[in-house]
This record gives sequence, structure tokens and C-alpha cells, in this order.
Amino acid sequence: GLFLGQPLQVEPPEPVVAVAMGASLRFACRLACAGPGAAAVQWRGLDTSLGEVQSDARGSVLTVRNASLSAAGPRVCVGSCGNVTFQKTVRLVVYAFPDQLSVSPAALVPGVDREVACTAHKVMPAGPDALSFSLLLGDRELEGVQTLGSPEVEEEEPQEDEDPLFHVTERWLLPPLGTPIPPALHCQATMRLPGMELSHRQAIPEKTTALFPVLHSLTSPEPPDTTSPELPYATSPEPPDVTSPEAPHKQGSMGTCCSEIHQAVPTEGGMAPKSSPTPGPAQLPTDLWTGSVVLALLLLSFLAYRLHPPASPRLPLPQSAWAG
Repeated sequence: GLFLGQPLQVEPPEPVVAVAMGASLRFACRLACAGPGAAAVQWRGLDTSLGEVQSDARGSVLTVRNASLSAAGPRVCVGSCGNVTFQKTVRLVVYAFPDQLSVSPAALVPGVDREVACTAHKVMPAGPDALSFSLLLGDRELEGVQTLGSPEVEEEEPQEDEDPLFHVTERWLLPPLGTPIPPALHCQATMRLPGMELSHRQAIPEKTTALFPVLHSLTSPEPPDTTSPELPYATSPEPPDVTSPEAPHKQGSMGTCCSEIHQAVPTEGGMAPKSSPTPGPAQLPTDLWTGSVVLALLLLSFLAYRLHPPASPRLPLPQSAWAG
């Protein structure tokens, strides 16, 4: 008779076992007979490539190497003790879930981008019962997100001797996030299979616009300008008159000449001198020359006075002198 009892043991014991594409997995099946009869154990595949089988008196080991999609399906272990037969079925699921997520847009513009999309590439299985998406803010799901339709499933372009894979895209409409966008915003894709759950994340950063360097230069302190804005006046052959508006402009007058000379004299570092109450370097020799001339004239007048005193005035003669 056929029994589905406990004497037949399979490792791993789960009825459904997931294995990544390209990986290997071993199934061990053992049977302990209570009577004197020897146990007989063997693996049977149902419309699948069975794999490598090694059997001995204690049981049978099935090895699936470099798992492909064609290796998915049920495996049956059959054992017998004398006339009593036992069997146990295990189903193999082959999946593909590489860490290949992409987001669109690649970076969000605050206040502009409201719709985002997250795509998982080269996945299998692609159904919503196995693959799901979510938007996370930190470690929690973002609230207020609106899903835009069902996930879009498209087949990848297969390479030679490769199993067909898919890329799946989920789209959302974001709630207002404020400015700047929270730095912990992520897209997460999760693959859930019996006895297994895997997740991958992709950050959704805030876009840095090309205006940032310009704004940075406008807000950054400028280094001190080593050239004077009045430097063109100092190098001009005819500098403008910088006298006050009330003073009349007289071409060739001493005031205008001195003003022009004062503006044309450079100082250390190429800076044109500002207006100052003290006389400029060009005015100082003229004042000294004028003072020296005045002092010399005063000295000559004093010497002439001392050397040639004025004659005493003559008194008029008395009338008696005129009479005689």
C-alpha cells in the first residue's frame, strides 16, 4: 500500500523551496523501516529535469546545480519498506531578483516632480503575488502616496542561452514633501516566496540644479578688490573735474590744474587717492615756493628800512627869518 506517513523524511522539509537562478540546492530523502526489510528510496521528477541523484542504504540525495527556470517544478521522493510504500512531494521555485533598481526621475526637483516610477530589472517571477513595491521615508512607508495603475510588466531582451526575464515598473503620485525633499526617501522592491523574503532599495535624491554654483557665488563673500574703481580716472589723459557743482569750471585755472594733478597722482597699490583736507604731494612745493618769496620780500624790506631810514621832516622857518 501507499502511505504518506512520517517515516519518510525530506530535507529541507518545506513543501515549497525557492532557489536563486544559477544557484545549487540539495534535497535529501531518508526512510527508516521498523521491520526487518531493507528500505528502498528514490527520486522521481514530474515533467522536469531531475538533477543528480546519489542513493545508498540510508536514503537518496538529489542535487540541482546551476538552477534554471526549466528546473522549477515538483520533485517526488518515493520510499518503501517491504510492501509498504511512502512518498513526499516538494516543489522547487527558481527566482531571479538582482539588486538592479532604477528610479525615474533620477532626482526630484522640489515643487515640480510629483510622479515617480521604480523599476526592478531582470526579475522572475514577475507577478504581484511575488513582487511588490513601496516608497519609504526612513524605515516607514510614505503616507499619502497614490498608486498610478497596476505594475507594468515587460520582457527583457534575452541573451543567447538565457532564460526569459522581466522588468516591472510601479508608478506613484507623491504627496507634498516640502523643500528640501527628505533625504531618506527610497524606492523598495520586495520579492516574497515561500520561506523567503528579499528586498532591495534605491534612494531618490533631490536634484541639484545648474543654478546652484551661480547662487553660491552670489551668496559667498567676494574677496577684496585690489583695484580702485577710480583707476580709469588716474590713467585718463583728461581726468574729469571732481570739484563741487557750485564751483564754476574754469579751464586752465590754478584750481582746476591742481585738482587734475591731485587726481592723477597714484598711491601705493595702484589706488587713486580720495579727496582729503590736507594738500596733496603736488601742491606742497608750490606753497613752499610762495611762502619763501613772501618771506624774502619781507626780509629785504626790513633791511632797506634799517640801512636807509627816512629823513626827518624839516620845520618851517619862523617869520622873523623871512623878514631878515
